[in-house]
Amino acid sequence: MAIDTPPAGVSNRELIRWAFEQLNRRDVTALKQVWDDDTVERFPDRTCRGVDEIGAYFENAFAALPDWHMEVVAVAEDGDDVFVHWHLTGTHQGPLLGIEPTGKPIALDGMDHFVVRDAKVVTNFVVFDQMQYARQLGMMPPDGSAADKAMKAAFNVRTRLGRRVSELQARRTTS
Repeated sequence: MAIDTPPAGVSNRELIRWAFEQLNRRDVTALKQVWDDDTVERFPDRTCRGVDEIGAYFENAFAALPDWHMEVVAVAEDGDDVFVHWHLTGTHQGPLLGIEPTGKPIALDGMDHFVVRDAKVVTNFVVFDQMQYARQLGMMPPDGSAADKAMKAAFNVRTRLGRRVSELQARRTTS
């Protein structure tokens, strides 16, 4: 049976594990109990501040991935700091991180760095492999594919041309 209120008197690690259970239940109301108006969450696409803004962020994420599931791979705690390695799966059914729904499955690996004091999240910094996300949605070609090689070759030509233009400009200013 799910517990709708954060457990009292537990370690920061256990509190964050409880929060991940609420994420899998998509229970923003329960999650709001570990945030306050000063909580700052740094997501890859934006920074959210306070209970309402963070709650709205997760409501949008849950709507975009209605089958959202986060597996906690590992947790480490050092005082106020809690680090979580996680694996997220879901189906991209709504706008997410500025990308319209594709209907494609996603599987992302990521990490959170929480700072927790007095049973409240003070800050959280979320990191995940955005290139993995882009490739799964079709925004970028699969690694090693012909399209990937062509894209990298075109980028390298652009880089070499840019370097050459800079060298020519530098010569003109020294002449």
